[in-house]
Amino acid sequence: MAYKSLLTVMTETELSQTALAQIVALAEAQDAHAEALCLGVDRSQTGYYYAGANALILQETLSRANAESDEILAYAQTYFGKSGVRWSAENGVAQIADIGRHVARRARFSDLVILPRPYGKDRDAEAEPIVEAAMFEGHAPVLLMPDNAKPVSSPKTVIVGWNESVEAMRAIRCALPFLKRAELVRIVVIDPPRHGPDRSDPGGLLSQLLARHGVKCEIDVLSKTMTRVSDILNRHAADTEADMIVMGAYGHSRFREAILGGATRNMLEQSEVPVFLAH
Repeated sequence: MAYKSLLTVMTETELSQTALAQIVALAEAQDAHAEALCLGVDRSQTGYYYAGANALILQETLSRANAESDEILAYAQTYFGKSGVRWSAENGVAQIADIGRHVARRARFSDLVILPRPYGKDRDAEAEPIVEAAMFEGHAPVLLMPDNAKPVSSPKTVIVGWNESVEAMRAIRCALPFLKRAELVRIVVIDPPRHGPDRSDPGGLLSQLLARHGVKCEIDVLSKTMTRVSDILNRHAADTEADMIVMGAYGHSRFREAILGGATRNMLEQSEVPVFLAH
């Protein structure tokens, strides 16, 4: 089992470097095809302009987005061209309100989408909608890279956040190519229910499932000593020197398929290692 179609979405060059390094490293390790979708983003809000100004402003913003798209494409082509992996790259322009549709269409035909972390300094407004579109509308797993993170193709230690949810199980199944290559997978269970069906062996059935795939597992049962589960997982990742965290992505919205929930946002804001998410 391996990832064969890898996708990254670029709307600028500087913050995309960790994602590009990761996609090249993974393509080399798993003999995969790396693909970059290079988008110039038209951030104009036509309803806010005074009468008669729309055409001029729209033309200017569209020209700027086209120029940015060409610049990003040239950067991706140069980066991939030096790597030696199989690759492809294409560019285009998308309005910020419609960017999710373009991302979701490409993510749907990818095994894994690799993106920079959507929160932090100098992030543009489209960073979070790109992640949401890939997961919730494209139904693809996403690997989010912190700033300055080193590429991880065969992680030594992986932490799996397990709470018996459908989202967590889907993330684990999608992450199997990483889990099978890891030296150790730590199944982290935080405050398991006292009266649940697995109260005597929390995480036991999951450990059995992964062991049958050749994954070496340990189960870590932790107390909820901090208010947020994300803080506990991040602290445990630091304590165990983990290279990656795998967890389910949770969302909520009445107006669209889903947006990232607060727990997922907190995790992405704080994590110092790559986070693998699926919904």
